[in-house]
Amino acid sequence: MLFPGSALERAMRVKEVLLRAMNKEYSWLRAAEILGITPRGLRRLRQRMEEFGYEGLVDMRRGRPSPRRTPVVEVERILGLYRGRYSGFNARHFYQTVRREQGVKLSYSCVKQILQGAGLIKRHKVRGRHRMRRERRACFGEMLHLDGSTHAWLALEPLERQTLIQVVDDATSRLLYARLWKSESNQAVMNALADVIGSYGIPQTLYTDRASWAFETPKAGGKVDKVHLTQVGLALARLGIEHIPSYSPQARGRSERMNRTLQDRLVNELRAACIRSVEAANRYLLERYIPTHNQSLAHAPRDPESAFVALGDLDLNQFLFEEHVRTVGKDNTVSFEGMCFQIPPQSGRRSCAGLAVQVRRHLNQSYSIRRGTQIFGRYEATGWPLETAGPVENRKRTPFPTRTLDGGRRRRRPQLPQATTAGP
Repeated sequence: MLFPGSALERAMRVKEVLLRAMNKEYSWLRAAEILGITPRGLRRLRQRMEEFGYEGLVDMRRGRPSPRRTPVVEVERILGLYRGRYSGFNARHFYQTVRREQGVKLSYSCVKQILQGAGLIKRHKVRGRHRMRRERRACFGEMLHLDGSTHAWLALEPLERQTLIQVVDDATSRLLYARLWKSESNQAVMNALADVIGSYGIPQTLYTDRASWAFETPKAGGKVDKVHLTQVGLALARLGIEHIPSYSPQARGRSERMNRTLQDRLVNELRAACIRSVEAANRYLLERYIPTHNQSLAHAPRDPESAFVALGDLDLNQFLFEEHVRTVGKDNTVSFEGMCFQIPPQSGRRSCAGLAVQVRRHLNQSYSIRRGTQIFGRYEATGWPLETAGPVENRKRTPFPTRTLDGGRRRRRPQLPQATTAGP
């Protein structure tokens, strides 16, 4: 039987080490270390040499295919899937996707070696795990991270850039919200908060960067002003949510890593699904991506008790809104962002001209004008009135009685009957 040269070279080296160990030049433990095997394996080699001689040291499996080898057809199918629909996926993401959707039964290591062997995925050096200074919060809902990432999320529309607003839980790394918006605006952030609060409850704290919608920073790079709150800051204060600012990207590492994961996975999935519009992408996020992401990447918290507070009967429109102060014009109108709101007549007030009122824009893009607790009117997004808060009764105004200079009532002159002319 012919053996390959490498097998014969290995057998000669094993024989030399065994002879030196038998000659007491090496201990058996030292001989096992030189050959890179266990002492038990070395004893087996010695028995094989005593029984079969030099040929017993040759590995008889050399030249024979492994009974656990992967079929060539399956290897070609995996390579075809990666070159076609799933091009650009990283190894872990590709393995999870084809195992879920294409019925691949191979292990992750096998799939990764196939891709690396074909040159489709680069070989990277093994990095040490990043040591986290701050431990995760214990309870689900104890701290949420909210961040926005502007990126070309739709690979089939490379000239367009959208902003992904994502909310992730600190204790579980669970993705609670992810939607594409035009920009990281007050409207986008408040809608994200409304979705999370409506689905899970009110969290304890919210951790964000120092964007203009989050905090007012008097000095660039300095501390935030916690007295003069932004529109989002006021909404969080009304709900009793503590707002924590981040002063460096490293401090909010969990949300930054989530952005990298989404840019790596979501872009490829949207391209594979042939999605070109923001509306279709948001439907895909809600129905497909977020459940799959949480199933594979989220983990259980240390404390099973949830820190979310149930919303109950509270109306979020009364808490999450933008409020701006405006002055009523002489014609009882209020101008706001290019729209003109007509204030209807108010009970007990001749005119509202000159009053300072609050214009609120709610989550559903409707508007309301109020002064303190009194609501002057509600309006659609176009400025058309929905209803009046205090309708004026349709009745004649009774004239004030006139008085004489001495304080007495002036008697009204009796009405004389009209003269009638008699007929001929």
